[in-house]
Amino acid sequence: MAADKAKAVAKTLRKSGISKKGTRIHTKTHFYRPKTLALPRNPKYATSITPKKQPVNNRYALIKYPLTTESSMKLIEDSNTLVFIVDIRANKRQIKAAIKDLYSIEADKVNTLITPRGLKKAYVRLSKEHDALDVANRVGVI
Repeated sequence: MAADKAKAVAKTLRKSGISKKGTRIHTKTHFYRPKTLALPRNPKYATSITPKKQPVNNRYALIKYPLTTESSMKLIEDSNTLVFIVDIRANKRQIKAAIKDLYSIEADKVNTLITPRGLKKAYVRLSKEHDALDVANRVGVI
């Protein structure tokens, strides 16, 4: 309906030739904004003041210390798992590689969580050929 009416008005306007000098007659129902000049950004100062965080590359700085709580001791005995406090920026692959490099043991999987205190805790499940009790003795947890 509206489109038919707009077409009819557009047709009469084209025939009559009535228009103000310098203005354009819109013959379509939709208005498309014209493309204007888009200048590149030219900031006067940096948007962020703090520097970007660097990833942790040092394996010795990655793992802070092993956890020696009752629940971590139970995990060592029952499920062949060691618990470490690690750097907050470390990911699971980095933790697994650091454990292999530092303690010469193979990890099956790594689970992580961030504690309410803001520390990252890593649960490192050891492979079948390594015993968590022996590794814990060697590390100095027990």
